[in-house]
Amino acid sequence: MQQLVIFDLDNTLVDRQGPLADWVSAFSAHHALDDHDRVRLLQFMRERCCPSTFEVIRAQFGLAPSPETLWRDYCAHMARSVTCFPGVLDGLAMLRSAGWNVVVATNGGTEIQTAKATTSGVADHVDAVCTSEAVGERKPDVTIFEKAAAACGADLALGGWVVGDGVETDIRGGRAAGLRTIWISGGRPWPEGDIVPEHITADACQAIKLLLTTAS
Repeated sequence: MQQLVIFDLDNTLVDRQGPLADWVSAFSAHHALDDHDRVRLLQFMRERCCPSTFEVIRAQFGLAPSPETLWRDYCAHMARSVTCFPGVLDGLAMLRSAGWNVVVATNGGTEIQTAKATTSGVADHVDAVCTSEAVGERKPDVTIFEKAAAACGADLALGGWVVGDGVETDIRGGRAAGLRTIWISGGRPWPEGDIVPEHITADACQAIKLLLTTAS
């Protein structure tokens, strides 16, 4: 029986923070934002980014371009800038060669998330990319995990794994969906709470090795 693993995208398989920080710096310089506004913008963009985000940004900073123009410029920057963490694509290929169903479940707009998955090479190394916009629900809602499993022909009721860096979105959401979880710590300590992942690894490559060698 094929096993299922559902990966998060941003800051799990691909580096979002670096390209995002670069975009914020360039955007702030272009629109003459001061250091305080630059920090606020970075914090805001880290929390959530979709077309409506740029309506708020335009109003907040009194910008001339339309929200649609700002969104398109952001998408273009991220699509050409995002890259996989080293070893990720080889690891995904190994999982699929070993017979795993491998799918991405990511919060965000279909346009930008699909572009990042395609540019980084992730889309060519997984069975499907499932976005919250397409599903109509965001992680940690169980629906997106159900849709992700169905997208690669898997049955969520048979179990599987979720791998991601989000405590609420990936670990709590994965547990609610009846799946085992691996938290990508990125060097962070696990926060106190009522849930604990089955495993904690520093990065996705370590998680993939764990799945290949110990998961059953």
